[in-house]
Amino acid sequence: MTTSTTTENTAVLEHRLTAADRCDSCGAQAYIAAEVNGSELLFCAHHGRKYEEKLRAVATSWHDETARLVAAG
Repeated sequence: MTTSTTTENTAVLEHRLTAADRCDSCGAQAYIAAEVNGSELLFCAHHGRKYEEKLRAVATSWHDETARLVAAG
């Protein structure tokens, strides 16, 4: 699988996470989704950044919508 980024090729998936998607660590709104061993893990911006280095090493996909946090402000 490929890594999702905010390019024209992934514009369709750019906002696939909704307010109903919650961080697996703390329950806050998820802005990052990672697929690991066939399971999707969801993280808020804080926990996504905290675990990013380790997760990217084993994830088959990485979807990051944290840019939405800056765009909303």
